[in-house]
Amino acid sequence: MPMKLNLPASPLVYDTELKDIPKKVLRDLYRVMLRIQKVELKVDELYHEDEMKTPVHLCLGQEAIAAGVCSNLNREDYVFTNHRGHGHYIAKGGDIKKMVAELYNRETGCSRGRGGSMHLIDVAAGLLGSSSIVAGNIPIAAGAALASAIRKDKRVAVTFFGDAAVEEGVVYESVNFAMLKKLPVIFVCENNLYSVFSGLNKRQAHGEIYRRFAGLDIPGYRVDGNNVIDVYRAAKEAVARARKGEGPTFLECQTYRLRDHHGTASGADVGYRSQEEVDAWAKRCPVKNFEQFLLKQKLITQNDIQDISEAIDDEVKEAFNFAQSSPLPKEDEVANYLFK
Repeated sequence: MPMKLNLPASPLVYDTELKDIPKKVLRDLYRVMLRIQKVELKVDELYHEDEMKTPVHLCLGQEAIAAGVCSNLNREDYVFTNHRGHGHYIAKGGDIKKMVAELYNRETGCSRGRGGSMHLIDVAAGLLGSSSIVAGNIPIAAGAALASAIRKDKRVAVTFFGDAAVEEGVVYESVNFAMLKKLPVIFVCENNLYSVFSGLNKRQAHGEIYRRFAGLDIPGYRVDGNNVIDVYRAAKEAVARARKGEGPTFLECQTYRLRDHHGTASGADVGYRSQEEVDAWAKRCPVKNFEQFLLKQKLITQNDIQDISEAIDDEVKEAFNFAQSSPLPKEDEVANYLFK
């Protein structure tokens, strides 16, 4: 794994030595990323209709991290995510119909319409819940990993969080405890350079997040979060370490969200980042760049791409039709399933 990577500004470059990654895995990585992208683009397209009453935090531009990490996990492994969790939910095998229904606050949603976009859950897929509290999911993941260690069931827990989460003390407490107990947990920081409207350089003394925990002796690595092959390989090694009882790993995946903190604008209109910056990162789209790479390596054909794309389009259309036709919670039951 690379120990250092400058902030990506150049076109994506993929390793062409792929003997360690089966062709099926490469195609599946593409399929998962495209599925995430198409769901998010449909949310982006329809959100203005104001039928989705929940705030949405889209992960367009960050698809490679969810796909690359979760492709190394078993269904019974655990994932804990944050407010920008659609991609993790989809990559872990969550039910897309139920996820979209949750965005529409329908009774058929994965959280029965009570949680919305920031509180997704699919226990059957190992996604035990997302949290809107910054860093709130991290100690829960450590707790799940502790339970796995006690049971000796070799389940791995993964927690996804943004760069702002490392400004919270609970992250350091969780990493320290995980190292002390050699817990099977992987800390995945999706460093997209912004917390709401504040750039990383305005919030943190230095940008090398993966090095913050060196004093705890945790293996820490930085990878290009837009390069799904790099993410896949880093996660594969981390998962293998965890399953063998060798303890946690910290991964910093550098990436960029192509939409505003929440909603569907780019963020350039309010001035905290420029449209030129957004456009430059859009050229590093994880999905399109990987598609072109697979074509060039003759690992996929244009007909394959069309078939995959059309199948996902049908899946997305079905999910949104299901959500829009599902009932809202009854007025006298809206407080059901909530802590009181």
